[in-house]
Amino acid sequence: MTAISKEHGIDVVFFDGRGGPPARGGGKTHKFYASLGKNISSKEIQLTIQGQTVSSNFGNIDSAQYNLEQLIHAGISNEILSNKETILDEEEENLIQQLADISFDSYSQLKNHPDFVDYLIHASPLRFYSDTNIGSRPSKRGGSSRMSLKNLRAIPFVGAWSQLKQNVTGYFGVGTALQKLEQQGKLSAIKKLYSESLFFKTLLDNCEMAMHKSFFPLTAHLADHPKFGEIWQIIFKEYELTKQYILRLSGKSELMDDYPIEQQSIQMRERIVLPLLTIQQYAMIRVREMEEALINPPTKTTYEKLLMRCSFGIINAGRNSA
Repeated sequence: MTAISKEHGIDVVFFDGRGGPPARGGGKTHKFYASLGKNISSKEIQLTIQGQTVSSNFGNIDSAQYNLEQLIHAGISNEILSNKETILDEEEENLIQQLADISFDSYSQLKNHPDFVDYLIHASPLRFYSDTNIGSRPSKRGGSSRMSLKNLRAIPFVGAWSQLKQNVTGYFGVGTALQKLEQQGKLSAIKKLYSESLFFKTLLDNCEMAMHKSFFPLTAHLADHPKFGEIWQIIFKEYELTKQYILRLSGKSELMDDYPIEQQSIQMRERIVLPLLTIQQYAMIRVREMEEALINPPTKTTYEKLLMRCSFGIINAGRNSA
C-alpha cells in the first residue's frame, strides 16, 4: 500500500484499530511502529484504544505522558535509527512465512478438533457472556441458538480463552513451527532473525506475554476428563513446547525476563484475577453438575450469577494489565 501510494503521489495514513489483549492486536504497540523500516509510510498514524485500557494508559498525567512519549519515540527512532531500507529481506520473509504456514496449520488442526467448541463451552464462561451485558455487541452473530466458530465474535472467543488462563490465540502453533524448522536445520537462522529483527522479536514478545498470563493449574482437573482430556493435553503440550523454544531464543530462564515492570504489572493483577477465576471455575462445575443431573434448584441461579459477577472483575483487571 505504501509503494502504490508513493507511485501515485498520495500520502497514506494508516489507521490502527488496536484492542487490549495481545491476541487481539494490543501489546507492544510502540515497538512495532519502531520496527517498520523506511519502506512503510510513517508520516501519520491514527489508532484506537480499547475502552477498558484508556484509564490504564491515559488515566493520569504520568501514565499518559509515558505512553505518548513511547509512541512519539517509536516514530522518531524508526525514522532516524533504522539502518535498513526494508525491515525484512527476501530470505527473512521466506523464513517467517514458513513459520506462519506451519503454525497456522497447527492452529487450524486444533480448531477443527471435533470437541473444540464443546470444550470451550464446557470449561469457560463463554455461554454466559451474553448475560453479562458488558459488551458493545452481542456475543455471537445471527439468531441461531447453537454456538459455533462461524457465528462467534472475537471478544467472547478470546475472552473465554483468557478466563481459562490458556490464551490459545496468543501462542498456539508457534512451538510446533519452531520445532519443525529446527528439524530442518534452520534454528540458527531463526536465532539470527530474533536477534537482528525488532519486528520479529516483538511478534514473539507478544506471544511471550500471552503465555506469561496463562495458568494451567486452574484447569488441570480436565487433564483426565473422558471427553475433554485429549484437547486439554494438546493445548498444554503446545504451551510447554512454545515456552521451551521462546526461552531458547531469548536465552532467558523465565518468560518476559526482559520486561520486569510488565512482569510486576501482570503479577499485581493476577492477585485479583486468580482468586476470582478459582471461584468462577467452582461455580461452573456446580452448574454443570446440576445440568447433568437434570435438576434446577434455586442455587443454580445463584451459581450462575456468581460466575458472571466474577467475569466483571476478571475482564476489567485482565484487559488493563500489561
